[in-house]
Amino acid sequence: MAIEIPRTLYSGKIKTLALGKEGKSVSVGGETSYPFYLFEGEMPNPPKIAMEVWDCPPEDWPEAALEPFADVSNDPVAWAKKCVNEYAAEMLCLQLMSTDPNGLDRSPEEAAQVARKVADATDVPLIVWGMPNQSKTEEVLKAVAEVCQGKQITIGPVETDWHKRVGAAAIGYQHTVIASSPIDINLGKQLNILLGNLGISDQQIMIDPTVSGIGYGIEYAYSVMERMRMAALTQQDEKLQFPIVCNISKETWKAKEAKITVEEDPKLGDTKKRGILLEAISAMCLLLAGGDILVMRHPEAIRLVSRMITELTKTE
Repeated sequence: MAIEIPRTLYSGKIKTLALGKEGKSVSVGGETSYPFYLFEGEMPNPPKIAMEVWDCPPEDWPEAALEPFADVSNDPVAWAKKCVNEYAAEMLCLQLMSTDPNGLDRSPEEAAQVARKVADATDVPLIVWGMPNQSKTEEVLKAVAEVCQGKQITIGPVETDWHKRVGAAAIGYQHTVIASSPIDINLGKQLNILLGNLGISDQQIMIDPTVSGIGYGIEYAYSVMERMRMAALTQQDEKLQFPIVCNISKETWKAKEAKITVEEDPKLGDTKKRGILLEAISAMCLLLAGGDILVMRHPEAIRLVSRMITELTKTE
């Protein structure tokens, strides 16, 4: 006797967004079921991975994370090209770390020029990510939006306190925005409503629910993402039917477990392998929760996750 598997009926659908320049765009979203539930619905666009690029040399990265980029870490354009040409990156995420007021405190104009150079030097979709500092990030993202007009990039994080001016810039210069809220489904939905009221199209919004790595509260991020997908797919909540972006690389590689050497604690095993697995496993957890784009760092961690995505999206 054949066993009939119970199936959930989905009444909603995740919106499909085309990111990047015309002719070189990448589609994300479009799911009609929970992540990888191909026996219940469709996942027309497998999750994408955006390789991380910093606009200044990292000072606190573990050796294992810096090793693949040590020769280009002081040149974001060369770094971006290496990600695309050597590691076949399908997307890039430029982290504007140099704009941090507590760090190099570079001006919005300087940051915008770097973003433009990276956009000019590569042809894959580009995410430009600012620092979570209200007054500075608002000015940085506005400058980036203007200087990168015509490049159809994605800018974020856009938070409630500074959504109006950055959102207006995104509308004027035709960019996608990443709506960021602090691990709260209601705040996330509210921000999406505000962006919509401002006039930003549904085809220009993605969600950043704020994520964390294994051992540092990933269960909270997972729960919020899971509830977002449940509301979007089974409750027809249109204000949550957007692709989800997970900026996971910074969260995993800043953890002490990614930095402690074997000499300091032999029980933890090889430092390099540990850091790679920490990033890869954290990323996979977020994919299972509904992540559509992962911002990742180490090429080997990316290879592991890419292999899993391929296996989980096989239809035969």
